Amino acid sequence: MGKGFVLGIVVGILLLVGCVYLYFSWGMAPVATSAKPMPFERKLAKTGLQAYLDKLPHPQPLVPADEPNLIAGAKVYKEQCATCHGLPGEPKSVVSKGMFPAPPELFHGIGVTDDEPWETYWKVENGIRMTGMPGFKGQLSEKEIWQVTMLVKNADKITEAVKKELLAGNSTPMAMAMDDMGSAPAKGTKPAKQTKPTKK
Repeated sequence: MGKGFVLGIVVGILLLVGCVYLYFSWGMAPVATSAKPMPFERKLAKTGLQAYLDKLPHPQPLVPADEPNLIAGAKVYKEQCATCHGLPGEPKSVVSKGMFPAPPELFHGIGVTDDEPWETYWKVENGIRMTGMPGFKGQLSEKEIWQVTMLVKNADKITEAVKKELLAGNSTPMAMAMDDMGSAPAKGTKPAKQTKPTKK
């Protein structure tokens, strides 16, 4: 009786593992960002992330949420984060609309203002697998990550000076790419003619 019960559990586990393997190996799993989520995908991902975070130390912020730090955080945010997470009063970017899961809009609704600062700090520093959220460890300093963290923690109560910094020089990624390649000619003006070298 006992051996049969154990054997049944083992067979059940093997069948489950086999079904999961076939689900992926036969190309049945959705891989496009526009596809519907896999069964239990959101639930399992959220549960796994939260269980992992619960085991981590909970450090206190290294910088206060004062205006100089929020302005400094705004400078980093608009360069590194705004394309995916948006800006105050601005619509979603094309990039964010094409991502799965959709990145949270940090200046619309709650954002992450209800998360503890240590949790946001960890996510910015380490990134989150299979979400498109990169890790900035080694790319930003510890202080810069804390400044961005305090900015988005207080996104619902930023001052006009912080908002002004966030929106200063606001441009789309395509516009920034065009700037890198050289400015396009202004409307109504013809590009300068290139002179052909004269033959000798």
